[in-house]
Amino acid sequence: MKNSFRLFLIPLFLPRLHLLAVSERMWCVAPGEGAIKLLIVGNPAPNHIGRHFYSAAKKMNLDVLLSDNSKAYNASWFMAKFYWWVRKRYPPLLKKYSQEVLNLCREYQPHFLLSTGIAPIQHSVLEEIGKLNIKKINYLTDNPWNPALEDRWFKKSLCFYDYVFSPRKSNLDDLNKLSCKGVCYLPFAYAPEAHFIQFPENDLERKKLSSDVMFAGGGDADRIKIIKALTKTDLNIALYGGYWDRFPETKGYARGILEPVMLCKAVSVSKIVLCLVRRGNRDGHTMRTFEAAAMGACMLVEDTLEHREILGEEGESVLYFNNNQEMLEKINWLLMHDDERKRLSETVHERIMQGKHTYRDRLAQMFTFMSQE
Repeated sequence: MKNSFRLFLIPLFLPRLHLLAVSERMWCVAPGEGAIKLLIVGNPAPNHIGRHFYSAAKKMNLDVLLSDNSKAYNASWFMAKFYWWVRKRYPPLLKKYSQEVLNLCREYQPHFLLSTGIAPIQHSVLEEIGKLNIKKINYLTDNPWNPALEDRWFKKSLCFYDYVFSPRKSNLDDLNKLSCKGVCYLPFAYAPEAHFIQFPENDLERKKLSSDVMFAGGGDADRIKIIKALTKTDLNIALYGGYWDRFPETKGYARGILEPVMLCKAVSVSKIVLCLVRRGNRDGHTMRTFEAAAMGACMLVEDTLEHREILGEEGESVLYFNNNQEMLEKINWLLMHDDERKRLSETVHERIMQGKHTYRDRLAQMFTFMSQE
């Protein structure tokens, strides 16, 4: 057997496959008499988790398909706005897309269906999919109890999944109270093909992307309060992601949305990378917790229990802050200590690289959890 590890799932899920533990820390899937088939319902764009799981499944030798869930929202501008504001974020083409997923399940006959986030699949369709002896999994990237995202229709659908994996501990009790089955905490991760150390190709690119402090992520209202404190300094600030140009305090620092490789380059020439949670989501960590580390960032991180579990205590691989004043003090300290920035970036990179934190690892952990149920 080569260096890759293998897992054959228990007959409870796949009658023709068998369970074989070959490693204490890593499980992987390989074909037996018939290949394990996985249908992913997610966004195929390079920076989305649906795409990351698809790439991970390919590396694990799964027979995998990815259904583009953005189809459920592809309505006219007026219809999209109407459903978003009047129908409370109800997907305009929910029924049509749900039927498409059901038809795909009947045709493809996967062993597992994995949806990501607020997946646009009707509860009645999930019930029908269950009758096809397909195990239904949701990786709950967003928090349905976030006031900005709350979708009543989706909470009803959640109860029809066999397993719900949440990357936040804060909503596990809520999920259990909702009578969701197989609830489990499973952190975010990084994708090796998208998140890696990459330097600019020339001086012009380096100058364009360089910054003292950068942040990559959406311009949420609670984040504005933090970034506003930065804008009162003379630091070179770079904000990547959506909505920053909508706020007068941050508009002048908005640099748009970068493709994955350009984001890697931006991280490599930014002296400090902020890691901020989404308070409305009740996050303990975010996707960027792992991604920035994989890209070799010197990270200044919002202090949470989950961040300390993942990244270690203060000074091990990152520095933490609890308020704006502490953030500014540690930014100034880091900017005056080049050697310490270098040490922190190397340490956090090594910690995440060696910690089994890829989406391939997360997919294997899902299978392991399900096999033990």
